Amino acid sequence: MNIYKFDVMNTVIKEGYTNQRSIAEVTNYSLGKVNSAVRTLVDEQYLDDQLTLTEKALKEIHRKKPKNAIILAAGFGMRMVPINMEFPKGLLKIHEEPLIERIIYQLHKVGIYNVDIVVGFMKEKYEYLIDKYGVNLVYNPDYALKNNIHSLNLVVDKISNTYIIPCDIWAERNPFSNHELYSWYSVSDIVDDESTVRINRKMELVSVEEGKAGNTMIGISYLLEEEASIVRDKIKKFCSMKKYDKSFWEEALFDKVDKMVVYARVYKADQVFEINTYEQLRELDENSEHLNSDSISLIAMEMKVTSVDIQDISVLKKGMTNCSFRFSCKDKKYIMRVPGKGTDKLINRRNEYEVYRVLKEEGISDKVIYISPDTGYKITEFLDNARVCDPFNINDVKLCMKFLRKFHESKLNVEHTFDIFKQIEFYESLWDGKPSIFVDYSETKKKVKSLKPIIESLPRDWTLTHIDAVPDNFLVIDDEVCLIDWEYAGMQDPHVDIAMFAIYSMYDREYVELLIDSYFIEGCPEDIRIKIYCYIAVCSLLWNNWCEYKRFCGVEFGEYSLKQYRYAKEYYNIVQEELVRNKMMP
Repeated sequence: MNIYKFDVMNTVIKEGYTNQRSIAEVTNYSLGKVNSAVRTLVDEQYLDDQLTLTEKALKEIHRKKPKNAIILAAGFGMRMVPINMEFPKGLLKIHEEPLIERIIYQLHKVGIYNVDIVVGFMKEKYEYLIDKYGVNLVYNPDYALKNNIHSLNLVVDKISNTYIIPCDIWAERNPFSNHELYSWYSVSDIVDDESTVRINRKMELVSVEEGKAGNTMIGISYLLEEEASIVRDKIKKFCSMKKYDKSFWEEALFDKVDKMVVYARVYKADQVFEINTYEQLRELDENSEHLNSDSISLIAMEMKVTSVDIQDISVLKKGMTNCSFRFSCKDKKYIMRVPGKGTDKLINRRNEYEVYRVLKEEGISDKVIYISPDTGYKITEFLDNARVCDPFNINDVKLCMKFLRKFHESKLNVEHTFDIFKQIEFYESLWDGKPSIFVDYSETKKKVKSLKPIIESLPRDWTLTHIDAVPDNFLVIDDEVCLIDWEYAGMQDPHVDIAMFAIYSMYDREYVELLIDSYFIEGCPEDIRIKIYCYIAVCSLLWNNWCEYKRFCGVEFGEYSLKQYRYAKEYYNIVQEELVRNKMMP
């Protein structure tokens, strides 16, 4: 039976047989398709001569009846910035009703009470659902590092005649049923440039060709056992392979010819909503309490507008320290920076404020419209046509190092210093007595600290230094460079910035040498090169300690954190080797 026959039979199950025209209105199929489907249902003995369901049809309905549901609710929901995310995304309220409660209620209305919810971020906030609705919570400890295919893998053996549902869905009419006749995945009837699938003429979901748009992916799915067995095997296989760490579970729905193993379930754009952004929430419920965002109120106050005048909100790539979003107001584009969790302890915002005051007339940074020395909120003008530096494009690297050296040679001054060794201790103090995740941390720290007298014995300059001079903070516009995000900046040896660029880029030794040579186009003296190696070791331990604190805050950085710790150990050894080779042992 193809999908047209299934949908006609579904209509008969729900509403009984009236006439073909009414079925066509419900299914949105032509009268010709409906007529053909009805004849086939009679021929195959699913409908009798009176066009009522037969015993064969009833047995088919029972065999394919939904048994359970899985709700995926582990993620951060970072695209919801600038909403104050003091709770998980599934608890956002639409018309005073939490999204996830509406989903559970709709499942219960069709007799589905076996509901597993995979949680992660702020998992405790969901605990009340156990008592209120009898759900089962399954915790995903890797929610910060891996995508939702790994959440589904935790309950993979429960997938059979099962609804799989994202927690951020709102449907005015119940999208679930006490009967389903085929496996499907839900999409909208509108197109989306970010979608990876489109509907073909057979109502199948196929991969979108590069550069073309597809149907908006909603995310609700229903899997019968036949397709569920395929998907279960794929999920298990994918989750055993590191390259799928960032994959969405939908990848397991595709067969080998870039077609999903399920049919499309198509909803009109005004029937089911996926709440991914502030603007989507505002469109659905303009009175939502969650729209009362500190950052939106601040923008409105500073720019003397109402919140309605703040448009085109889109979240930028989440930074390691902060979150940022772009918005339009009065026909201009801006970026709002929102300090991340734990940032109040990591950053001295008054020092940052002073740095921006010094930079104001230099023309080397983005234009600041507003910055708070207390909260760290910042509004800057958006730079059109800007891109971040590619650390593996040698032309980009040379351009950025030329800019960096010119900045260093300008000899700007502020009153505060960024003391790397004191900051190592400070970040460690934020662990509140918890041990490092690394077993040999104490030994590594002792070795790194032993580099301090070596650094102090070598030639050093002293000027305003960016400290966080990583590729993502260099914006390239044509052949011009702009350096942004000065929140760690202070007086320091400027060669620290070279080390910071290298370790964030996770360079190997060969690229480190290319970087140094791009800064010192006249050639780098060996003692300065060794000093930069020292800084790589020291700064790597610094950012390792920073990452460990963020981990205690519930934010993971995966390979980056591990790599920083490795750099600290490896470059300590490199320094020792180079000191011997250059006969510079203290």
